[in-house]
Parts: sequence; structure tokens; C-alpha cells
Amino acid sequence: MSRIMPLSNIDAAWLHMDDPTNLMMVTGILTFEDQINFDNFKTILEHRLLTFDRFRMRVVEPKVPFMPTYWEEDPLFDINLHLHLVGLPEPAGQKELQDMASDLLSTPLDYNKPLWQIHVIDNYQEGGALIMRLHHSIADGMALIFVLLSMTDMTPDAPLPSGTPPYLEKSGARRRHLLNGTLKAALKKSKGNVKKIGRAYKRFVSESLEVLVNPSHALELTFDGTDHAYAAGRLMLRSNDPLTIFKGDLGVSKRAAWSRPLSLKDVKAIKKAAGATVNDILTSAMTGGLRRYMLARGDKVEGINFRAGIPINMRTPEEMGTLGNKFGLLFLDLPIGVADPLERLVVVHDRMDALKNSKEGSVGLIILNGMGMTPAEIQRNLVGILAAKITAVMTNVPGPPIPLYLAGNKIEDIMFWVPQSGRVALGISILSYANKVYLGVVTDEGLIPDPETIIEGFYQEFDDLMELVALAEG
Repeated sequence: MSRIMPLSNIDAAWLHMDDPTNLMMVTGILTFEDQINFDNFKTILEHRLLTFDRFRMRVVEPKVPFMPTYWEEDPLFDINLHLHLVGLPEPAGQKELQDMASDLLSTPLDYNKPLWQIHVIDNYQEGGALIMRLHHSIADGMALIFVLLSMTDMTPDAPLPSGTPPYLEKSGARRRHLLNGTLKAALKKSKGNVKKIGRAYKRFVSESLEVLVNPSHALELTFDGTDHAYAAGRLMLRSNDPLTIFKGDLGVSKRAAWSRPLSLKDVKAIKKAAGATVNDILTSAMTGGLRRYMLARGDKVEGINFRAGIPINMRTPEEMGTLGNKFGLLFLDLPIGVADPLERLVVVHDRMDALKNSKEGSVGLIILNGMGMTPAEIQRNLVGILAAKITAVMTNVPGPPIPLYLAGNKIEDIMFWVPQSGRVALGISILSYANKVYLGVVTDEGLIPDPETIIEGFYQEFDDLMELVALAEG
């Protein structure tokens, strides 16, 4: 029997959020100083990436009622089906790489195979690049940073792995390990989902789902004695976001863009002068960039606030290094209507502080967990209710602070794009690497065909902050 392993409720929730107009894929790009040695890279994947079981497992949706969705070891797994060596059209620069990434962001993965794919590009500028795609049900952003670290080295001369890849070993210990995920475990999970959560947790999941289906129930919860119930009530009583140019019917095609790197030193200079966090500064500049985009297209900005759903890591130290999804969601009101950069930064800082001191993040985690227990059709309806309350998904992932090497090749830049759920058309990603900060934007092409314009607005806002801080210090 092939090894099987039930999906967690949260991983199942992300799996079932997939929609042709919003694919639940995390897409990343790595660029390299030199061209990529394809064989060496494949060796690294076989010895390091494939030690994570999920990269060899496919998803199975049982036809038996109430049976949980599960991972099954692909009996025909072949790494060559997941690797593609390709070239960019000339001049093989950032525009051409963005165009290829945009096409792949619009293309679903093959559900008959493990849900990941890598395109190796051998002619990007003077070096090479990778476009890596994987389904969000495999892992969240923090887990993927761990996966990246496990594949890389800190020096260019680290020896390549040799011998038989660990996943191909057939020792007795390995066979015993494979028996851990049997059909019996899946059946046990299907019977014990609610019992496992515990009485208090079960009660809250039930209330969260009731709130999603019947928002009037939120009024009762706001007067409940628990902080989590109050946070859930407040969340569901919020109105839908305003109808701006970022809202509308979605299509299949997506557009991706990313920024040239910012110096983390410059960001920290603003942080020191303004008494804000790095995240506050980048979020405020991004808000200003969105404001500029709206103004240029004649959209109303006066008095406008709209929300960004912000994932926050909920892993314990013991859970770091594991795959899967373990994050909550904060719903931040972006002050689009505030024109002054410093005033906007203060507003963002205050609102972020208020969210950090709330229970909203853990509420989001529990709601996602509860949604993963529901049938897929019901879950899609619940996602639609939540998605109407936000305009963007915005994530900030701290990457490695030092340069890394993959198969002996220095990684120059790292960027990624987050998926959006429901009818959300805008995704914003911030990632730090080697004392540089990168901004990525992914959009629905029909609504926002030029995400690079948003990025240019971000640069202008960041430069304005730098100038204002310099004047204040001078």
C-alpha cells in the first residue's frame, strides 16, 4: 500500500480554496550570479528537497462521505516531470522573466502529481533563474523559508551530496517510517476531528462557522466573555470593503511584478528616526503607492480605508522546520485617504500595534481550521464572505540575512508572490534577503494590468519618507 497521510484541516482549507480565477499557489523566483548547472541542481533537489515527504506525495479527494482528504505517496513519482529547463526570449531581462512568471501564475498545477514545479531558466541576464511553484496546501511562507535554507549552503565550495538520495533508501527503519501514515490513521482522524480539538476549541469553531453563515450571531459573541469570541464578533460585523478599482469580476490571467531591492539599512534609518517598525514603514509606503495608483486612474481616495489580510506566523519554536500551514490572519485597515507620508506612517503604526495586542490572529487560525472541516462547496461560500471584507493580501516574510548558494551558485535575488482567495484581485509580498528588501505585486490582469506602476508609486513614497526623515533630523 502507498503511504497516505491525512491533510490537516487548515491545509485542506487552502486546497479547497483553489479557483480558476485565483489559484492557491505560492510562486517564487530566485536569480543567480551565474548560469545554473542543471544536473547539480537536480542532485540538490533529490538529496534535500525530496526528504520532505510532501514533495513526493499527491492529493487524493476520497469519494467516501466524511473521509478526510489525504496525501498519498505518488507510486509513479518522477522528479523529471517537475523540472523544466527553459530559455527566455531576448533580451532575457526582468520584463521577460516577469512575463513568464505571469503566465505560470495563471496556469494550474497537475493534481495527479505532487503539487509543485520548477522552471530552470538558463539565460536570465548574465546568469540564470528559477521559477518555483507549489500549492499552498504544502506549506506556508515561513515553512518555505526553512525549505529554502535546507537546500542551500553558506559558501560556494560546499560539496554536492553524493550516494543514494535518502528518499530512495529502503532500510527497515525507512519502511517502518512509511507505515506511520496508513488508512487507519486517516479513518481515526475522520472520526476524531472534533474530539481532538477539545471542548473549548470545538465550541469556538462551531461559533466561528455560525458567524460566517449568520453574521447576526456576531452581536451575541461580542458580549460573550471570551476574548476570542469578541474578536470573531468584531471581525464578522465589519462591513464589506469599498468598491474601488481593485474590486470587480476576476479573470484567469494574472500579472506579476517585483521591485529592485531596497537597502535594509535605509529602511532601518527611517525606523530609528520615526520610531516605527520595518513592517510599518514598508506597509505605509505600499499604502501610498496604492493611493497614487488610484489617483492616476481617477478613483476616489478621500476618506477611503480598505483592508489587507496579513498572515502572521503562529508556529511555536518546536514547530519551526515543519511543513503545513500554521498562521493566523490580521485585517489591517490601510489609510488610503491620508496624503501626508509621515501622518500615514503614524496611522499604520498605531493600527498595527492595536492588531498585535488583539486576539484576531489566533481567531483567523481557528476559523481556517474550522473551515477545513466543512464540505468544499460550503467552504467556498465562506471564503467569499471573508474575501469581500478585504481588498488585498499582504505578507511580509523575513528571509536569510546573509547571501546563500544553491549548488555552488550565488543567489542574487529572491522574490515570491502570495495567492489571493475568493474575489481578491491584489497580492503584495515583502521579503528581506541579505540586507535587501524586495516588494512583489500580483494582480488580476483584467482589473490591474500594470502592477509595475504600483511598485513605482511605492518607490516614490519610500523616497518621500527618506527625504522627510532627513529634513527632520537636519
